[in-house]
Amino acid sequence: MNAEIPQRNLALDLVRVTEAAALASARWLGRGDKKNGDQAAVDAMRLSFSGLDIQGTIVIGEGEKDKAPMLYNGEEVGTGQGPQVDVAVDPVEGTNLLAYGRPNAISVVGLAPGGSMFTPGQSYYMQKLVVPAAAKGQVDLTASVEENLRSIARCLEKDIDDLMVFVLDKPRHAGLIEEIRRAGARIQLHTDGDVAGALMAVDPTSDVDVLMGTGGTPEGVLSACAIKAMGGEMLCRLDPQKNDEKEALVAQGADFDRIFTGSDLIRADDVFFAATGISGGTFLPGVSYSGAGATTSSLVLRGRTGTVRRIESAHTWNKLMRFSAVDYD
Repeated sequence: MNAEIPQRNLALDLVRVTEAAALASARWLGRGDKKNGDQAAVDAMRLSFSGLDIQGTIVIGEGEKDKAPMLYNGEEVGTGQGPQVDVAVDPVEGTNLLAYGRPNAISVVGLAPGGSMFTPGQSYYMQKLVVPAAAKGQVDLTASVEENLRSIARCLEKDIDDLMVFVLDKPRHAGLIEEIRRAGARIQLHTDGDVAGALMAVDPTSDVDVLMGTGGTPEGVLSACAIKAMGGEMLCRLDPQKNDEKEALVAQGADFDRIFTGSDLIRADDVFFAATGISGGTFLPGVSYSGAGATTSSLVLRGRTGTVRRIESAHTWNKLMRFSAVDYD
């Protein structure tokens, strides 16, 4: 075996970016104003990126689908020194969760070598199936819901009625929910947050065993960074939800039958990922403020080594604010 000197783990730099976005946006928790909450996260994230020694290009930005404040596709981030990387961001994954004080809003960033990240183009939605490492290679997006659940249960050495399925609570999933119930599995319905749902599905410490249903295409690419790092699997295919989206994809020559894997969305193994909790919940604890500072909880992943870190950070205002250009206090 040829041993290597440990290389720089960019995920440990990324967590400072997600922490900054979480600290800034959590001030807006439950205040009913998703635009300003998102803007606070965007501003903090953009400023934090400016200190990173990367030549970064944002491939998965945020804001285009819902016209929120943007770190836009094609924007260059970093100091312009260091490795060339594709960047996927969601400063607040779950802006409605933040605005209405609901659980599982998170701040998320993924990096991959330049040119390796799938570009969604005019695709905003994908059908997704996300499973943990134990079920990798044992599911099929063209199979029935019951067939997949039986296969997942067998791989996890569970009964079907032990399984927990993450599904977004949307009208488009009415039929899917009925199929899951007929198969006998349990369901967690979430109003938003399919990046968090994908992370739960591949996290062995989570109650969730699988994610099913249609969610955002950009979120799928962002999730793929973490899924590759944690050894799970995502299968997906384009699933436009509006006529204009479908027409734009047809004009591009999109193949609606093609099944994508996580390795199609991120064509490299040396990926980095960080997520910091904003509102708290079943996945990551949220930002906890005290008069003197705040505490954050983050998940930090490196794909090449498969290293998973869970980091709790204490931030002290009277020291941090002496030099930070981000106004957290």
